[in-house]
This record gives sequence, structure tokens and C-alpha cells, in this order.
Amino acid sequence: HGPRADDDARDAGALRIGPDADPAALAAQFDTLGLIVIAFEKYADGRGFSLAQRLRGLGFAGRLRAQGWLLPDQYAYARACGFDDVAVDADHFARHGAQAWAAAAAAPVAPPFRSRRRAAPAA
Repeated sequence: HGPRADDDARDAGALRIGPDADPAALAAQFDTLGLIVIAFEKYADGRGFSLAQRLRGLGFAGRLRAQGWLLPDQYAYARACGFDDVAVDADHFARHGAQAWAAAAAAPVAPPFRSRRRAAPAA
């Protein structure tokens, strides 16, 4: 699913959450949820990416949508974090241009960087 202009009416039954939601508290509802929409209120707030990874890690198999203030260059990372699609309002979509969003959708999806702590050497 590529980036698109937002259409709230199409997904009226979706669970809409903010980036500060507790994914463990939602786990009991996973079987009944077809779509979780995570709001991005600022383009510089990356908590939604982490939340998506945590939801997938807990076993959410439905659709995940990033909605709000995302930039075209964040699209591939959103996909790598577990989002199925990205929705932005029509003005925001137009401001960045359809070509920028199309290029973002065509970019390969690489796994997100994960920091690994190394075990301390044995003394």
C-alpha cells in the first residue's frame, strides 16, 4: 500500500491511538482489530515508529497505518517498522508532490537499525 491522502470515512472502525499508547494494554484486542492508526502529530516525533515495532513484536497481524505529519523520506522507514501504509492530509500530500511520494513508495524497504549491546567481556 502506497502513501495516500487521508480518507477517514473509509476506516471508521479503526482504533486510533497516539504515539504514547501502551501496546501491551492493546494486546487483548488484537484478534478483533483489523486496523490500528497511529497518529504522527509532528514529523520529528519518532515514537510512532517504535510503537509500530512493539505492536508487531507483540503479535499484531492486522493493518497498521501511520497518519499525520510524515515526510516522503520517512515512508520506507515506516514500512520497515511494520506500517502497511501512510496517510497524510491532501494539502500535505500536495505540498511534497506526488512524485516525491511515488519515489518514496518505490524505495526498497530495509530493516530498521537496531542497536545491540555487546556483552561485557568476562573478567
